[in-house]
Amino acid sequence: MIILQNRKKGLLAALVCYCLWGILPLYWKLLESASAYEILAHRIIWSLLFMIILLALFRMGGIFRDTVKDLISHRLRGALMIAASFLITANWCIFIWAVTHDHIVDSSFGYYINPLVNVFLGVLLFHERLSKLKWLSIIIALIGIIGMSVELGRLPLVSVSLAFTFALYGAAKKKLHINPFVSITLETLLVMPLALWYAGSLYLSGEGHFLMGNAAMNWLFVGAGIVTAIPLVLFSAGANNLPLNVLGFCQYLSPSLSLLLGIFLYHEPFTTVQLAGFSTIWISLVLFTISDFREQRHLAGK
Repeated sequence: MIILQNRKKGLLAALVCYCLWGILPLYWKLLESASAYEILAHRIIWSLLFMIILLALFRMGGIFRDTVKDLISHRLRGALMIAASFLITANWCIFIWAVTHDHIVDSSFGYYINPLVNVFLGVLLFHERLSKLKWLSIIIALIGIIGMSVELGRLPLVSVSLAFTFALYGAAKKKLHINPFVSITLETLLVMPLALWYAGSLYLSGEGHFLMGNAAMNWLFVGAGIVTAIPLVLFSAGANNLPLNVLGFCQYLSPSLSLLLGIFLYHEPFTTVQLAGFSTIWISLVLFTISDFREQRHLAGK
């Protein structure tokens, strides 16, 4: 019963998280006059400050200190935390670049690929079992992705990079199983020196956009911490309470929203080849959802 309750909470957190991520391109578009690296630097800085405030409000300083001690005393866990920090930083950078350079459709394709990698890691690292229908859904999606890449005549580097960085990040988080507030604080803290150095260098050289007279831009930079931290907290809650394969397929909600934004709001090209590739993935999602629904009904009946 407790397992089912935790799974429901994890599913709700994941769904809200992916909705927020799906509309996130709207926010980064407002900052596209700045470089992706400057946006990334401020995203890290303000995310850390926002998380520190949350830790103080919820009086989680003791948990934070205990976690740090645990990571220091266990080298493997410490290495996983460092890896998670750099993986999510790389993922942020690629995604921001894609949005600000009119590649929202490519980024959505990347997040459609991501669940396949999640499923692979779930089976490989966590010994998760899949039904025959789930395996069929994965095969169909893989065929669609390969066919689309062949027809386009290129490997979509933005898409592949986003998929692998985020899948590996999710796997590291599941291995660590750390309080989501503490985890996100540590992830941003570890890369904070680089972010401060880069943002400071831009400001001193006069090439940056922060504190350069545009109040709206300043507040958008600060708000990057809020729009980053809240979905990540929700994602961590989902990752800690859901099997990795289910979490991965929930992610289809996010690229679907981004895809719609890219096509209809920002008028990015969407060819018939891409439509065919995306269609096979949507079919696989339907099959996977049916299989998972059957499994949940069977589990609830026990």
